[in-house]
Amino acid sequence: MGAAVTPGIVDAHHHVWDLSVRDQDWITGPELAPIRRTFTLDELTPELRAAGVDATVLVQTVPVAEETPEFLALAERSELVAGVVGWTDLTWPGVRDTLEELRELPGGRHLVGIRHPVQGEPDPEWLLRSDVRRGLAAVADSGLAYDLLVLPHQLPACVKAAAEHPELTFVLDHLGKPPIAAGELAPWRDDIRALAALPNTFCKLSGMVTEADRSRWTVDDLRPYAETVIDAFGPARVMFGSDWPVCTLAATYQQVVGAARELVGGTDPQIFGEAARRVYLSRVGGRNSRT
Repeated sequence: MGAAVTPGIVDAHHHVWDLSVRDQDWITGPELAPIRRTFTLDELTPELRAAGVDATVLVQTVPVAEETPEFLALAERSELVAGVVGWTDLTWPGVRDTLEELRELPGGRHLVGIRHPVQGEPDPEWLLRSDVRRGLAAVADSGLAYDLLVLPHQLPACVKAAAEHPELTFVLDHLGKPPIAAGELAPWRDDIRALAALPNTFCKLSGMVTEADRSRWTVDDLRPYAETVIDAFGPARVMFGSDWPVCTLAATYQQVVGAARELVGGTDPQIFGEAARRVYLSRVGGRNSRT
């Protein structure tokens, strides 16, 4: 029957995957071995309840067309998953039709955004390719948001893409993956400020613990990066995301929530709910007005 869109804490970024359905070919090597197993919504649900989370956004994991319909169907059955950020090939000439077809599927009303793993593209300006630009325009015309999964060296292209598509809401995942473990801020900080200067951009306060030293991170290690994005975007354009189960490489779900609360100075209603409702949950059921 699908999740009701109600006020409260929103986890704007989590995943699930079932290795019996398909491989997650990005989970390789000894460092990622602990998450090379199936993770289900049933496993996550008690953690959400314990943290007081009322709604979530389920985000794509692999660039495989079959995954998004599965996630939409899951959202339709779930009392917690309110929105899905799915995947489609932005370079495909028929991307507009594909997005409309996704909306017609069971649970299609829960499609709120699109994401591509740009971090894996060798071209640092992949977002500026003509075929990708056409795809981004189609996402905007469909009333969806676009999640940016990028590395720090790709942030300048994000700034250009967001400037070229003012009608499209861009959401930066995981702060753009800054080098927290190394304790470096430049040039990431300047690029964040440039992106935040554009009013159609948002940022997820997510993924920090896995960019830090995973075995001995502290909240103080994360603080300069969290403060940078909150100062640049403002609390109204920052949203909490757990990045579960990837976060379990470094912390439990409750530790991630606790760290975010400590960094924010409490459960700021904007960061812990209002921003995600504006960007994602307001799109459930169809097109929304531009944010």
